[in-house]
Amino acid sequence: MFKIFLTFFALLFSSSAWTAPFEGIEYLPAGSRAAIYVASEQGADIVYNSEQLLPPASTLKILTALTAKIELGDDFQFVTQLQKSDRDLFLSFSGDPRLARSDIKKLLQEYKTQHGNIIPGNLYIDDRQFTGYEKAPGWPWDNLGVCYSAPSSVVTLDDNCIQGSISSLATGQTRVYVPPHQPIEVSTDAITLTKDQQKIQHCDLELTTFGNTYRLAGCMAERSKPLPLKFAIQDTRSYVSATLRGLLSELNISLQGVIITRAKRDTPDELTLVAEHRSAPLTDLLKIMLQESDNLIADNVLKAVGRSYYQAPGSFSNGAAAMKAILEYHTKTNLDYAQFFDGSGLSRNNKITASQLAAVLEYVQLNDHTLNFIELLPKAGVDGTLKYRSSMRGDDIKGQLAAKSGSLFGSINMAGFSFDAQGEPSKWFVQLIADYHPPQSETPATPVEAPYTSFEKAFYRQLLAD
Repeated sequence: MFKIFLTFFALLFSSSAWTAPFEGIEYLPAGSRAAIYVASEQGADIVYNSEQLLPPASTLKILTALTAKIELGDDFQFVTQLQKSDRDLFLSFSGDPRLARSDIKKLLQEYKTQHGNIIPGNLYIDDRQFTGYEKAPGWPWDNLGVCYSAPSSVVTLDDNCIQGSISSLATGQTRVYVPPHQPIEVSTDAITLTKDQQKIQHCDLELTTFGNTYRLAGCMAERSKPLPLKFAIQDTRSYVSATLRGLLSELNISLQGVIITRAKRDTPDELTLVAEHRSAPLTDLLKIMLQESDNLIADNVLKAVGRSYYQAPGSFSNGAAAMKAILEYHTKTNLDYAQFFDGSGLSRNNKITASQLAAVLEYVQLNDHTLNFIELLPKAGVDGTLKYRSSMRGDDIKGQLAAKSGSLFGSINMAGFSFDAQGEPSKWFVQLIADYHPPQSETPATPVEAPYTSFEKAFYRQLLAD
């Protein structure tokens, strides 16, 4: 019977006082909290602090993906449609998280082919398939301008993200660049300092947003090359409206009316389909989501689940409620005390226990012959977010685990499966670490391994050895 000897853990501990037989736990810094669950089909053994509610971070994407597979099915696709009435055009968005500018351009080109280069009336943006907030409760305000916090909107285009760059100038000032076709404004008051000056002054590069207007301030270290930046779109509807105006101009299509976000207008009874764009099937989207830890896919898929389950516009609220109900019904897991606020795990308000997450993994293990879920996860040291993870690059671990990582400020998590000698999933495991704050020190002359890396190496080696 599989066993990991984890028999004692204090909520607050010092590594010098830790004497458990499992050698990895002592690497975690004082003040850390941890929960561990490891099991196999032969029987669950040591559960360690497993009923403590901790932030799942991106391991929540496992629950989101499983829920979507159950509710929507592997062949589900997001559909974006261009329809017309006598005079007006209606562009209906469905929250396709991979919809690109080029996809919208093709829809408009098809209109031009069928109906010429004049739109006699208005162009309406149909945004009614989702409702509610585009940013979930618990998302940190200071990250909302960066693209891993891009808003979860039914009106999604180019990942709701724009790339740019900032350069340091010889004058000590900075210059910012955004592609000219992108309808946003970015300014900079940031100054450049040497790395030592920046460290002494505790001055960092800061981003503030006002709609789709961005301002960079603070300090950046001197650089010989531009620093790449990514800006999360803040006002999705105005961004899409501006993009549509640009595309109409490119295609020499004359809009006689205006572009309107159709939030309060009923759809005419008689509409003719001009063209539509279908996303990749759900299973392909989930693979990208799990491999790359894509937050936008996760959150838009969650809202699509809420829309399907409740037959109402999707939202963070009904998507999270649907996820809990679906998982409880199918996995027989009691999620009463779990807290879900998004599908990505970005919200600090999400909470789950190691035993709850492990119960979902057990369901996957027992049903993977029909789910085909484990193959979607990154493999240790091989691909996705685990390809370059320091703890998984050794030959004794590489390729022998399939798992989803998760990290937030102070949280370092992992949940997944280990493989036996025949390459088959044999055990499922959960590692939740919270309040991980190693002491800050001067940069050593030789690199020092991060405490969590030392912990993970010891944990995974024992996991694979037993």
